[in-house]
This record gives sequence, structure tokens and C-alpha cells, in this order.
Amino acid sequence: MSSCHAPVVDLTHNDAPVQIGPKPLRTVALVGPPNCGKSTLFNRMTGLRQKVANYPGVTVEHHSGRMKAIGRNDLTLIDLPGIYSLATYSEDARVAVEVLTGKMAGVPKPDCVLLVLDATHMNRQLMLAAPVFSIGLPTLVLLNMSDQLETRGGKIDTLALAHALGHPVALISAANGTGLDVIPEFLLRMGNRPDDGSRPVQLPVLQSAASCRSWATQVTARTKYEAPQAALWTRRLDSVLLHRIWGPLFFLAVVIGVFQVVFAAGQPLSDWLTELMTRGGQHVAMLLPDNWLRPLLLDGLWSGVQSVLVFLPQILLLFLFIGILEDSGYLARAALIADRVMRAIGLNGKAFIPLLSAYACAVPAIMATRTIENKRERIATIMIAPFMTCSARLPIYTLIIAAFIPNQKFLGGVIGLRALVMLSLYALGFSAAMLTAKLMNSSVMKASTAPFVLELPQYRWPTVQSLSLRLYDRGKLFLKKAGTIILACTFTVWVLSVLPIHAGQFSLLSSSVIGHLGHFIEPVIRPLGFNWKIGIGLLSSIVAREVIVGTLGTLYGVDPATHSVGLQAALRGDMTIGGAIALVVFFAFAMQCTSTLAVVRRETNSWKLPAIQFLYMSGFAYIAALVTNQVISRFF
Repeated sequence: MSSCHAPVVDLTHNDAPVQIGPKPLRTVALVGPPNCGKSTLFNRMTGLRQKVANYPGVTVEHHSGRMKAIGRNDLTLIDLPGIYSLATYSEDARVAVEVLTGKMAGVPKPDCVLLVLDATHMNRQLMLAAPVFSIGLPTLVLLNMSDQLETRGGKIDTLALAHALGHPVALISAANGTGLDVIPEFLLRMGNRPDDGSRPVQLPVLQSAASCRSWATQVTARTKYEAPQAALWTRRLDSVLLHRIWGPLFFLAVVIGVFQVVFAAGQPLSDWLTELMTRGGQHVAMLLPDNWLRPLLLDGLWSGVQSVLVFLPQILLLFLFIGILEDSGYLARAALIADRVMRAIGLNGKAFIPLLSAYACAVPAIMATRTIENKRERIATIMIAPFMTCSARLPIYTLIIAAFIPNQKFLGGVIGLRALVMLSLYALGFSAAMLTAKLMNSSVMKASTAPFVLELPQYRWPTVQSLSLRLYDRGKLFLKKAGTIILACTFTVWVLSVLPIHAGQFSLLSSSVIGHLGHFIEPVIRPLGFNWKIGIGLLSSIVAREVIVGTLGTLYGVDPATHSVGLQAALRGDMTIGGAIALVVFFAFAMQCTSTLAVVRRETNSWKLPAIQFLYMSGFAYIAALVTNQVISRFF
């Protein structure tokens, strides 16, 4: 491997604006290790004007956006996956190499590179620099988190580092927006740089991770780098949060507290939203003519979608707490704690991050497994990720728990029975995932686990902006699904619930098309404590899990016997406690999501694994729900 570098550029000299040459810059690549602040910088430089797509032929997502830099809107910034190395043992690294070398089909070769490194961990971060430089593209090295470097007593001579690397270096803070003016200056000069005959600084040929580490250490020593001290309160917190006993207990307390707040604060907000939407529906009804249009809009569309939208407060609260834990730096510690459990089932802590993201949605979680180098561990993680309780399960969990579980308090009102039941359902999914992984590791996918290396970020206060953007994105996705998939499904259910039409009159629910279908499948699900309406809900939820709530809202809204009561009250009158608990147990295990099946097919390049996954999880869910209903029915 040879090195080829651009000459050092003096970014402090402010000349008159340089005219763009005949072959101006078009594409800029943003490269850096995970957790270096690269995404924050990307969002600042693109102003969130970005698009997400998959690279051709692979499942690695990439973000690209237009930069309003140097007065142009045609400059594209590509955010490459966060990587520690360009070694091609992982799909992320392979994609980065192919993009940087211009071998990625459909993606233009970058004209230059912005290399983002964490200034507080230079010894390890510089290991990525030499491989990136060796590709030969003009590169600006951005030492991010300069604010933390300064406040914690760290020092670095950027001029000495620039001469050692043969590339310009600048200290920046992407979070605070400081030092970023060097980027448009660099892009201007690279867009019209003359060939002045100068030659880059030649670096030694580095062929292994060990040689890159010897080189990075030497460079930091020559530049008089002084690593910042870990804050005293960080060391004190880690002594407790990473303790073998107190660490897991604290994590459990945090999880219980989150669910308690989700119910204590989320349920009143949900009730308020329910009342607001009900009144809105009543006002709309007064404006509609008394013909087929009124039931179409109110029963076919409004009732079903409303049944799902009322759970938006609980979902946003859950993501708020997840965002706080992630942005504060705590979740990285939780990954270290989880590594002990992961190793017992044949995985390691690298599987924790995808599994954790599966609590939001299994689709990005499965795609996140591409960072796992061991193929067998990656497949095992893909197979168990849908067991983790995603946010799509939350509406049905909340509906059943609020309808059937009394609001009983324990420990002087600190914890409620509803929160404990919710926690138990999350624990059920996690336990099923661990059991499945253990079975796979002891039989078809037995393999030794790879070592788990994780760089712990500093504790920090989450920003209002970051949390707000996170909640905005999650809320937008939920509303988009409610306005498309859920709306289409509930409308279809309503149409089938009133057809066929006889003498200009809608059919009764029991004699409708969907009524006949429900009664046809009822014998299969009756042992689980489910009636035919629940059966229709199960069928519709294969499209997306939360669709069942909209389906049930439509069915019970159309039924004359339950038309005027709320969905919770209708379910209490139509189900036993055994059937109700069996329903949420079924959802804790079942693969009710076609999007997840599709991404598993794409990730594994085979229909065999998603088919096995669907049959295994469905069978697991059926047996668990059957046992649950039979046991509870004996005592209640």
C-alpha cells in the first residue's frame, strides 16, 4: 500500500474569493469512526436537507445532502458509515473503500474528503487516518469536540500535526458550530487548486492494525498531544454504573422507572387525546350528510386511525427516555454490562446495539448487524432481533393493559402494576431472544465469540435540539404510517365489514364478508381465548403490528352492540382475562411485520431464513398464548 497526499494548505490566509475553475468540486465524502460527531457535522452542513438510500447491491444505508457552501447548491456531501478501519472484513468498511476509490456503482468518486476525528481520543482515532490518506484524495482533518478537549485540560499542536500528516488540520466543535469556517475555505481552494509542483509528505507503508497503532502513537507524541483527563464525576459514575453488581441493578431500576413514567404520564395524555379526537369526530359528523358518506369517513377512516393515534404520547415518551439515555452516554455502558449476558448465549456486546435499536424498530436493527464481522453471529442476531419489543407493539400492549389490569400501586405509589406487566412483556421478548440465540449457538450456528471492544463516550447533558429532532422524526414516521398503511387497512376492513349490500343497506357485521372470514378462522384461535374479531385483527397485523388496534377499533365501532362504547370497554365485555393476556403474549413473540421479513430477505439474500423465522416465531407465539390462556382461565 502506498501513500499519496496533497500539500499542506494554509487555511488561515483570507484571500479574495477564488473563482470556481472549469472542473469544480461536485462530491465530498465525510469519513470518521463511530461516535466522533460525524452525523452532527453532517446535519449542520446540510441543514437536514438530506436523503437516505441504500448503496447499489448492498444493504448499507448512506446519507447524502446538498451543501450551501461557497455559494453553491450543487455540492453533494456523502456521509459514509462510521468505521474504525478500511480493512474489508465488514460490509461498512468495504462500502467505504469502494466509495472512496470510485468503485461503487451509481456513486460518483469523491473529489475530496473531510476526515472527522474525536480530539479527545487521538491515539486511537488517528489509526483511521493513514488508510484514508493512502487512497490519495485531498483530505481535511477535522478534530471534533474541541470544546471538551479544552475544558478537560487537553492540548494538541494542530500545525505540527498538519506537517506530520501532510494534510490540513483544524479544531472544530460540531455540536457548538465553532471552527467550521475552515471547511468552505478548504473546498474553495480544492476546487481551483493549481499544480504548483509541490509533493505530499510521504508516510510509511502501514499494512496492519498494529503498525497503524505504532504510527499513531508516534505522531501524537511528536505533536505534543496531551490527552484530556476524564472528569471526576465521570470516574465516580463509572465506578457505580459499571460495577458487576450495582451496574445491572441500576440498569433494571432505570428500565422500571421509564415504564412507570410512560404509564403515569402517558395514559392521561392518551385519554386527553382520545377525548379531543372524539369531539373532533362528533363535530365532523354534524357537517356530513346522513348517507353512506358519514359511516365511510367516521367508521371506516376516523375510528380506526383514532384508535392508533391516541397512543402517540406513550410512544414519544418512550423515545424521549431512550434519547436521553443514548445522548448522555449511558447506553454505551449498558452495552458493556450486556456483553456478559451476550457471551453466555454465544454472542458479544456488538449484538447489543442492534438489539437495542430493535426496541424502536426491527428493520434498522437488522440492517445495523452489518457491523458484526462474524457471519454466524450476524445471522443469529438477525434471527432474534424481531423478538425485541418494538414500538409497534406498544399500542396493543397499552390497550390491553389499560383495559384489563387494575391501576394498583406498590411501594407507596412508586411503582404500579401496569408498569410491571409492561416490563414483563418486554422481558418475555428479551428472554425468547436469548433462548433462541442459545439454541442456535449450541446446534446449527456454533462458533467462538469475537472480542468486544467499545470506546466509552464521556457523559454529557442531552441537548433540547437533539431530543426534539429525535421526537419529531419518530412522531413523523408514526403519523406517516397512520396516514398510509393503517388508514388503508382500516378502510379495507370497514368495506369488507359492510359488504355485501342488500336493497341499498349495508350488511350486519356478522353476515358481512369479513364476518364470514372471521368465523372461518375462529376454530383455530378459540383455544387461545380469541374470538373472530381478534382473528381478523391478527390477520391484518401481519402488514404492521399496530394495525390490529385500528382494525379492532373499526370492527367494534361498526358492531351495533359496541358502537357507542370505547374500545377498551368493548374488549372488556368481549374477552376473558385469559384471552386478553394471551393476546399480548402472542404479540410478544409473533413475527407480525412484512417489512421485517422483507429486510431479512434482503440482508441474507435468501427466502429460506425469513420463512424459517416466520414459522418459528408464529409457532412459538401460538403455543405460548395457548398455555397462557389455559393456565389463567383455571384461576380467574
